Amino acid sequence: MRVEVLGGVERRRRWSHDDKMRIVEETLVPGAKVTEVARRNGVAASVVFTWRRQARTVEQVGPRFAPVQIAAAEAVEETSKLLPEDDRRVRSVAAARVGLIEIDLGNRRRIRVDAHVDADALARILDVLERR
Repeated sequence: MRVEVLGGVERRRRWSHDDKMRIVEETLVPGAKVTEVARRNGVAASVVFTWRRQARTVEQVGPRFAPVQIAAAEAVEETSKLLPEDDRRVRSVAAARVGLIEIDLGNRRRIRVDAHVDADALARILDVLERR
């Protein structure tokens, strides 16, 4: 029988980001069991499961490619020519579509700006929305 005597006040352990990633990567090896990896590293299995969930969330938020469609300016001009002369409202909408940039943020959120948008203002808006 083995007895371990703990001296002093037990405190929470602080894990560095690298240590967390190393432990999470150990659990991703084929055939690895989270409980065994956790026990071997002296951490609760529930904590390792939390780290794994957080790592998946971080990966999804990171940079990724998005599909882009570029509409030809000629097509918009041709559509504008087909409109009656007195329908200025519709004509201005068609003209506004030239240079339209649509940014899909996910979760049913979109931003639409024209080609003349202030880049600094747009960067501030995207920064605020990214934090939400």
